[in-house]
Amino acid sequence: MFERLARLTTVRPRLILILALLFAAAAVVLGGGVADRLQGGGTTDPAAESSQASDLLERDFAAGRPNLALLLKADGGVDTAPAAAEGRRLAERLATEHHVQGVSSYWQDKSPALRSTDGRYALIVARITGTETEADDTLKAIAPDYRGSHGPLDVKIGGATQIRTEVQDTSREDLGKAEAIALPLTLLILILVFRSAVAALLPVIIGLIAIVGTNASLRVITGFTDVSVFALNLTTALGLGLAVDYGLFIVRRYREELHGGLPPKAAIGTTLATAGRTVAFSALTVAVSLSAMLIFPMYYLRSFAYAGISVVLIAAAAALLVLPALLVVLGRRIDALDLTRLFRRRSGHAPADASGRRWRRIGEAVVKRPVIFLVTAVAALVALGLPLFGATFGNIDDRQLPKEAEAHQVHQVIRDEFTSRPTGVLDVVADGVDGARRTTEIGPYAARLSGLPGVVRVDSAAGVYQKGHLTQPAGPAQQRYTAEGGQATYLSVVPSLEDVSPESQHLVRQIRNVPAPFPVHVGGGAAELVDTQDTLTDRLPYALVAMVGVTMVLLFLMTGSIVMPLKAVVLNTLSLTATFGALVWVFQDGHLSGALGDFTVTGFLPATLPVLMFCVAFGLSMDYEVFVLSRIKEEYDRTGDTVRAVVFGLQRSGGVVTAAAAVLSIVLVAIGTSKITNMKMLGLGLALAVLMDAIVVRGVLVPAVMRLLGRANWWAPGPLRRLHSRFGISEGGPGEPEPVLTVAKAGEPL
Repeated sequence: MFERLARLTTVRPRLILILALLFAAAAVVLGGGVADRLQGGGTTDPAAESSQASDLLERDFAAGRPNLALLLKADGGVDTAPAAAEGRRLAERLATEHHVQGVSSYWQDKSPALRSTDGRYALIVARITGTETEADDTLKAIAPDYRGSHGPLDVKIGGATQIRTEVQDTSREDLGKAEAIALPLTLLILILVFRSAVAALLPVIIGLIAIVGTNASLRVITGFTDVSVFALNLTTALGLGLAVDYGLFIVRRYREELHGGLPPKAAIGTTLATAGRTVAFSALTVAVSLSAMLIFPMYYLRSFAYAGISVVLIAAAAALLVLPALLVVLGRRIDALDLTRLFRRRSGHAPADASGRRWRRIGEAVVKRPVIFLVTAVAALVALGLPLFGATFGNIDDRQLPKEAEAHQVHQVIRDEFTSRPTGVLDVVADGVDGARRTTEIGPYAARLSGLPGVVRVDSAAGVYQKGHLTQPAGPAQQRYTAEGGQATYLSVVPSLEDVSPESQHLVRQIRNVPAPFPVHVGGGAAELVDTQDTLTDRLPYALVAMVGVTMVLLFLMTGSIVMPLKAVVLNTLSLTATFGALVWVFQDGHLSGALGDFTVTGFLPATLPVLMFCVAFGLSMDYEVFVLSRIKEEYDRTGDTVRAVVFGLQRSGGVVTAAAAVLSIVLVAIGTSKITNMKMLGLGLALAVLMDAIVVRGVLVPAVMRLLGRANWWAPGPLRRLHSRFGISEGGPGEPEPVLTVAKAGEPL
């Protein structure tokens, strides 16, 4: 296959480049408006009980859970006559807006839940109906008419719809800023690595093709399912990062063959048969890791799989087709615009050799004292991972936005100044309940719910209940809790607890444990968190088995060993544990919050974040594993000497892996400059995982473990050895001449 690929790219290079240009142009046109079709939610399971409750509310009731909140401030107090008149006027006006239902204000029934304890703030809450996109459009249309000063009242807008809108807008701004930071820095590092401006541009071209191609694929996918807006951030990170990985590996091998005396077309053939094979294998490994997120029903996670798989496959295809065609057209001009010519004249040798010499010395030091390096590295990783045992998880809320964001300010006032959480209401929805049962059974059930710890009151068709007693008989205001057909009803449980705290999650479980006279579904923010955690716990084992199992099979096909895949999984898990521990220490516990952008410390991590990070980081770790092992295996097949192969592999691949990790880390840190805490966690966490893997795992743990295992590294049972001899793949091609390294025997100084 790779021989045919080499013939294609060397015989028809200009045709391939023209087709690539047409593909990129079409992708720019198709994917240009993709951001406007992406969603800001998707962290809940659509089949969960809380989702069913939300669907029933949307279907049967004029007003479900509020997703719009107007926070009104009156310096003289919200009970003064001018403030009350203006508040009633705004509530009446809001009730006339299209797609806005269930408007409830403090002045409507003097509900203490909608008034702050000091009397300076009051709330108007409502529900904007329709899909997320329709609700966002409605809010953008009506918000300017309500935000700002209205006589004695100053109005700010909050609620789930406002949070989602601000997250989407901020995410787009952050993405543009990240690209502006990452692209020039990426190019600068590539120039330093390749010592040629021409060679440095090639991986960037591959990255741009991968990004625009993935945007186009996401645009197509939005026609069939919801896609999260955050998928664009991963597209940029992986598009540049993996394109640089693949471009570095192929361009470096091509230049190596070219400088070894091969003509350009022959160098392309050898490069694709060796490095090209490894790139294809690596892309398959990363795609498998990312595809594990498809097992989860939340479209937030599935979106990262859509984006990740697309960008990996497009980047690999561009690296294997477009990049060789560019190399053929450039020929020996790949070294043009050499920026280090002056330094070579003074030193007498090419500075490009320095990286290989440094990594050879590192490899020699590690294999000489493997136990010391192994124990030290493992101890450091374990110490970093210890905070993970104190991790707690929650839902993404307004606090992922910067403190100056309007929705964050509104909800912070609600947390600080209101005794209840009207935007964190828990919905208890029942279908198929006739009028007679509502009369006799809803009241006692509502009374039991109102007596639970943390419940301020329960609003129902039978009246308002507090602490187990009826405090307000049923009246016209309670008609909203009964569907028009009369066969469905819901109870609104207003808590005093933080919306997504451990206490609110416990309250959800208590509500579900209270015997109900009819089947009910419990919904609301805290219920969604409980269901999300349950879904993640249920599906995670399947995702791990799929991801780890397929990866181990692929690594076996490359190495012919069952020890090497096991070693890779164990070391990657150790590295990722250290990364998650650092995330807990920084983002959950609040250390370094000022240095990293003054994010809001919530005391928990988003429940979906560990799954997302594990799948992405595991794939990237395996990417580097493949790059290093391919050169080690190539030398071991040639010499049969494990120690020599390890040192050779580090010398030949260490610089490439380090440069690739540096570029990817820069892109991820640029993503980590986001004002959205969730993206900050993802970017900085993955950057730490990438650097830790490239430096600690590949530079220390892999050579130390392989030195200690010796020939056991390559062990496999007889049937599996025969299977590998027939179907296995490797980078090394037949009869490839390689420089000879002198490596001392065991016990002798290196």
